[in-house]
Amino acid sequence: MSDEKTDTKPRYIEVGSELEFSRMVCALERVPRTAFMHEHNGERVISVQMDVLKERPVMYYVPAPREAQYISYRIRGKAEECEMADSVADSSRLYAPIVNIKSLPDNLRGGNGAGEKYSPLELSDLSSLAKLTYNFDEMAVPLFLFPMGGKWAVGMFMNFNEDGPSYFCHVTMDEDPGKAFLKYTLSNGHKPELVSTPSDHGYSYIKIIRLKESHPLVGDARVQG
Repeated sequence: MSDEKTDTKPRYIEVGSELEFSRMVCALERVPRTAFMHEHNGERVISVQMDVLKERPVMYYVPAPREAQYISYRIRGKAEECEMADSVADSSRLYAPIVNIKSLPDNLRGGNGAGEKYSPLELSDLSSLAKLTYNFDEMAVPLFLFPMGGKWAVGMFMNFNEDGPSYFCHVTMDEDPGKAFLKYTLSNGHKPELVSTPSDHGYSYIKIIRLKESHPLVGDARVQG
C-alpha cells in the first residue's frame, strides 16, 4: 500500500490539446524534447517530463491520436500547426521524437497525488514574470495557463533554493487570453504582451501551454475553475 506522505511516483497532468503539447516539446527549443508514448489510465498517451517536485517527476501528456514516430510543429503565417508523423521529411517543421514504451514499470506509473505542492506566488505584472526567465538563456522555459481561484493564471514553476519549497510564480487575469506566447524585450521599454505567434523580430518570446483543467499540484490557494 502506498505511503501517502512519501509518494514519489510521477504525477501526470493533461494539457489542453495536441497543439499545446507540440508547442511544449518543439516551439523555441534548440533541440525538440523527446516524448514518450505509453498507456495511462487505460488510454494511449504521449508524455514528457517538465519538472521534478521533491523527487516526484511532473509529467505532461495528451491522448495520442494515433501511433507515430514523431510529433511535428510549425508556424505558418499567423497560425500554428501540428501533426503526428512517421518521418522528418518536411524541413519547415520541428519534430519531437516519440519513444514507444511497451509497458511502464511500476515506478513510472502515476502516483496518488499526495505530498508536496507548488506554493502560489502572485506577481504584479507580466514584466515581472518575464524577468524570471532571464537566467534561462539555454532553455525554452514554458509558462503554463489554467483556471485558478475563479480567474486565469499564467506563470512558471520555480525553486529559488534547491532544498526549499517550489513556487508557481504567476499573474492572474479575468479571462483566458487565448494567446500562445509572451512577447517582451529588454531594450526599448516595450511592455510585455501576449501574442499568438513569435513573428516580430527584435523581441524575445516565452511559450505558453494551456492545461485542460486547473493544475492539481498548485497548492491550497487554488480553486477549480
